Amino acid sequence: MMDRRLGGRLVLALAVVIGTGCAAIDAINPFSSSEPKVKPTTLAPIVSTSDLRARWQANLGSAGEFSFTPAVVGSSVYAAARDGTVARIDNGNTIWRISAGQILSGGVGSDGQRVVVGSPKGDVLAFDASNGKEIWRARASSEVLAAPAVSAGLVVVRSGDSRIFGFEPNDGKRRWVYQRSTPPLSLRSAVGVYLAGDLTLAGFPGGKLVAIANNNGAALWEVSVALPKGSTELERIVDVTSDPVVSGTVVCAAAFQGRVSCFDTANGSVLWSREMSSSAGVDIDTRYVYATDDKGAVHAFDRSTGASVWRQDKLGLRSVSRPLVVGNQIAVADYQGFVHMLRREDGAFAARLATDGSAVRANLIPLGEGFLVQTAAGGVFALDAR
Repeated sequence: MMDRRLGGRLVLALAVVIGTGCAAIDAINPFSSSEPKVKPTTLAPIVSTSDLRARWQANLGSAGEFSFTPAVVGSSVYAAARDGTVARIDNGNTIWRISAGQILSGGVGSDGQRVVVGSPKGDVLAFDASNGKEIWRARASSEVLAAPAVSAGLVVVRSGDSRIFGFEPNDGKRRWVYQRSTPPLSLRSAVGVYLAGDLTLAGFPGGKLVAIANNNGAALWEVSVALPKGSTELERIVDVTSDPVVSGTVVCAAAFQGRVSCFDTANGSVLWSREMSSSAGVDIDTRYVYATDDKGAVHAFDRSTGASVWRQDKLGLRSVSRPLVVGNQIAVADYQGFVHMLRREDGAFAARLATDGSAVRANLIPLGEGFLVQTAAGGVFALDAR
């Protein structure tokens, strides 16, 4: 099924009835509510070598067909649900809980002063972080599927038609809008952006990664994470469907049917690239880059050279999330709500925890020395791993 969107662009939706491509596309789709078409790997028992437990948990309401990523500022968690619920939770205690008055779709962004969410109609709403009162609203050009990126100087919102909007944080006035040409077919995804100082880094359909100036929305550099291959439009999809990550002067990104690539943030010069299809994305620490491929395997690469360090393939076809570095472990979650901890040095399982049985489609978010998980059913779990 393909939907026609703004500007005549075709967005590849959940089920593409084209040979074996149907199962492959649906398996990596963050909005799919169906069970996997191919049987996922059954989880084998593990011997825990670390302690993974819930510090607190709450429930915001179902994500529905969307993917809701919470925001963390200090010890405060800001989270939302499809029905319009937005809440602030401090150390497990609900400080405020309000209704936005409409369906929401794109997760939450916050800088501790304001809380920003988006809707399927392209509305952008900002609330006071201290009391939940609305302070402004603005408009994007289409549905907002990703959490806004918020800083003291700028609110950046990505719309479903791949336009990126920069809004003034105090009153919501539009500062700039960035758009570029896109391929005839692209995946519908909850890909967002990464605010890195005076830059906004964003991946695009066609495998491009762009650095955008926060002051005026101009593109400072553009690089290819991956290049299209194949004879059909379906085979040539190489979209960046996950947020880039930055560590120091290194930015890394991954593309579906493409590669994992790392670049210099100053000018976009390529540091290394590895062939891999990844829609979930990557994380980085001082030694390694971690990536989840579209078969559910988690990989570690040497940060400097891209050489393979280890591969954990015991989570096959479990719709595994983007990795998150948590101390000396790597956290991932899957379509049944299990959270898995892997050892940083060799990728072996260190711990496992069940949440509420629903899929974890959103990115795992750092929270102090632990991390935060929001499930499709609306469960918000603050987890500690030692």
